[in-house]
Parts: sequence; C-alpha cells; structure tokens
Amino acid sequence: MSNKWLNYGGLVLVAVIWGANFGVSRLAMESFDPIVFAVLRFGLAVPFLFLILKLTEGSVGIPWRLVPKLALVGLLGITLLEILVMYSIKYTTLANASLLNVAPWPIFAAILSPLFMKETITPRLIVGGGISMVGVCLVILGGGEGFVLSSENMIGNVMAFSISIIGPLFNLSSMSLMKQHSVLRISTWTILFGTLFMLPLTIGGWARTDWSALGAAHYLSIAYNVLICTVVAFLVWNACMYKVGATRSNFFRYAVPAAAVAAGYIMFDERIALLQMGGAACMAAGLVWITFERRRPSPAELALQPKA
Repeated sequence: MSNKWLNYGGLVLVAVIWGANFGVSRLAMESFDPIVFAVLRFGLAVPFLFLILKLTEGSVGIPWRLVPKLALVGLLGITLLEILVMYSIKYTTLANASLLNVAPWPIFAAILSPLFMKETITPRLIVGGGISMVGVCLVILGGGEGFVLSSENMIGNVMAFSISIIGPLFNLSSMSLMKQHSVLRISTWTILFGTLFMLPLTIGGWARTDWSALGAAHYLSIAYNVLICTVVAFLVWNACMYKVGATRSNFFRYAVPAAAVAAGYIMFDERIALLQMGGAACMAAGLVWITFERRRPSPAELALQPKA
C-alpha cells in the first residue's frame, strides 16, 4: 500500500475517532464541568507525549525563539478552540453548531493556505469538496433539527462560525512550524501551552465535580479522550496533514459528523434518517474523488526530470 493511501486512511481514522468522541464525551459531560474535562483530556496527554518524544527523538526541548510562536498556537488551537466548541453548543442548536463549525472549515483552509503553505487548488479538489460539503449538510440537517436563524442563537452561531476560521489558522500555523521541527515535537509543546492557558479557567470547576460518584464508564471516557483522541489522533492527523496538505486533509473533517451520527445510533439508540444515509454516501463519494487525484510534481522535481 502506498504512503498516499496510508495518509488518507489515517485522516479517515482520526475523523472516525473524533466523531465517536461526541458520544463518549456526552456521557462524561453528565458529571464533569466541560473545561475541567478538557483540561483532563489535554493535561493527562502531555506526559505521554513528552515520554514518546524522549524515547523516539532523544530530547524534548525547543529553541527559546519558538516559545512565543508555540504558545500562541496553543492558545489559539487548544484553549480558544476548545472553549468555543463547548460554548457554541451551549448557546445555539446542535445542528447550527455542527453546520457552521464543520462545513466552512475546509473552505477557509483553502483560502488561508497561501499565507502559510504553497498549495494548489485543483478542479478535482473543488468538485470533490463541493460534493462532500453537500453530503455533510444532509448528514447534519437530515436528523430533523433544522438550521435555525434567530436572535437567541446568534451568539452561539457566531462562536460556531469563528471555529471554522480559527481551526484552519491553527492547522496551517502548526504546519509552518513542522517545517523546522517534527510533528511530534510541535504537537507536544502546542498541547502543553494550550493546557496551561486553559488551567486558570477551571477554578471552581473542580469542586463542582462529584468525584466519588464517578464510575468505570467515566474513567474509560477520560482514557479514550487522553490516549486515543489526543495522543494518537493529534499525532496521526498532524503527520498525515503535513504529507497530504492542509486544504485536502481538512475536507476529511466532513467524516466527523457522519461518525458522530453512527456513534449516536450505537450508544444511544438514536434514529438515522434516510436523508442522513444519503448524505453520508454523497460525502464519501466526494472524498474518494479527491483521493484519486494524482499528485502533481513540484517545480523542483520537474527541473530534475530528463528532457527529451
């Protein structure tokens, strides 16, 4: 199997992991303060990431000149993004939050990518991305909770839409740093800084958690979030995104809502509408169309090719 298919497979795997986490975290939110749970997720992942970094690369340090950049990326992509995700769901409908968060994300990644990376947008990418976007809209809206434009949802709508801008900025700024250091090193330090910025926001939240009432399911949800959703998923996503490119890889986020719907069906016996199944098929077709595009050689590679 070629590296190309391994990278695309990695993106799909992470999308499924993050989608399933909607169901896992939904169970955990019944007992945890949301920001406390986020700090547990990222904070407990940090020692594992530093251990892996030490074992694989022999050191864990970063140059002092990179500290401000990594701190800013962590603040943007971990602290701010996690808070916006949680509170957008609180202040608007789940359908609004999902649609405004997920659907525009790859579009802004494509628009912003020239500022960070040299990536080309091809006709196949536009067509495949458009088909996938239609599919994800059907998955989100096909569940019966329609898109609602009302003043009471406006704050949550703005938060959800801002996620689709801040998220690509986080991806692209991380990728630019990965030109200098490994995916593992950048991911580890970014998550550390993001957790440190989030920690003061948990004051009072720890006391509101009834620790004695936590059962095996709660601890399993923490383990899933720490080891699978953060340590494994962040590293795999960032590594594959760096190889595939931010524009293409972010279209694979469209698989997250489909996985979330499937998790709801398995874990909570929620109904899957026919329109959602059609949307999932449409989204999958668009992603498959994107993956079959042949990689174009770079100008440097073209210059090395023998001339006839």
